[in-house]
Amino acid sequence: MTRGITGFEPGRLVQALAARGLSQVALAGMVGVSTATVSKWKSGQQSPEAEALTKLSKVINVAPEWFTRPLPGKCSLPLFRSNASALSNARSMLEARLEWAQEIALALSEFVDFPEVNLPKRAFTDPEEITSADIEEAADECRELWNLGRRAIPDLAMAVEGAGVVLVREETGIATIEGLSAWSHALGRPLVLLSSDKQNGFRSRFDLAHELGHLILHKGIERSTDPVRHKIMEDQAHRFAGAFLLPAETFAAEVRSPVTLDSLLLLKQRWVVSAAAMIMRLWALKIIDDDAKGLLFKRRSARWGVKAEPGDEGRAPEQARLLKRTVELLASSGVLPVESVAPYIGLSANDIERLTGLPENYLSGSASVVHLAKLKSVVGTVNRDSGETGVVVPFNRRS
Repeated sequence: MTRGITGFEPGRLVQALAARGLSQVALAGMVGVSTATVSKWKSGQQSPEAEALTKLSKVINVAPEWFTRPLPGKCSLPLFRSNASALSNARSMLEARLEWAQEIALALSEFVDFPEVNLPKRAFTDPEEITSADIEEAADECRELWNLGRRAIPDLAMAVEGAGVVLVREETGIATIEGLSAWSHALGRPLVLLSSDKQNGFRSRFDLAHELGHLILHKGIERSTDPVRHKIMEDQAHRFAGAFLLPAETFAAEVRSPVTLDSLLLLKQRWVVSAAAMIMRLWALKIIDDDAKGLLFKRRSARWGVKAEPGDEGRAPEQARLLKRTVELLASSGVLPVESVAPYIGLSANDIERLTGLPENYLSGSASVVHLAKLKSVVGTVNRDSGETGVVVPFNRRS
């Protein structure tokens, strides 16, 4: 870097531009510098001077010193349902938001022990080696690990978080992308970000099971833009979601022939899975053939349209709790007062509230505490502002 503040991290600017959906041209105009200057900041050829950094921080809405913090290791590349080039900016934004969620979780993990990761382990390196039997086996093993039995899962979000997955639900404004997932090497655990734009608990639940399928089946598989390979992996995650949410024996035992849309609507409320997903599961189990599947989808489209189904409005999406309750736990314990959360993490209070599921303006107020994580019993932590070492008090979980 030729001049400016010491320690400026260009990667922070790249991440911030993506998270805010800002172009270099737009940022340059808002900060009052040339586009070429912003380009030099991004490339590391130059760093902003103190006055420019202050303006930059206000525009991005982060603490100025956030731009000097080393970047955590990047998460694994997520797999999006659409590879369309028109959505490249949207994908970049969601990846950046997921990285911010990782950073929040990393900061909180200095004080608490999150649940241990408890997912089936698979070592697939090529999606073409994954069979339907492999998918069924992975779904069954996941249920067994989580002690879910063979019936409908009461709260999938809670089960996923209890297995050590960091779950984020955020209103993204991008209705075409339902969610994404990735493994964090820095955290040693996976993260899932779901869009809350659709207030449909049935579809949202399937989206979460879909991302769970990616995390289990495709952890060791390199991401590719090849459309054929991409479609294979998406189909496999869909199939995993169906197998996980609708176990073969118990679900099939409740289906009566001939299969009708009305009978599926009754099962929909019991299993908390859409009629469309149940049709696909029945076809995967060979209970119905291609012709019956096609006929059911045609009748469904004629009666209800392509996406909506009767009863959709009766169940709200399940909520993420882990990060939210961790912040509440630290605040109520006096370990990290609410007014200190944003300065400690470096992101804006609004971003932290959105990514953790905290109520708006919570970080300037207070709330009651229900917790999932537990405080580390004896931990030497370093205050990022003062460099002083402190000890976290022990905390007993409520029964």
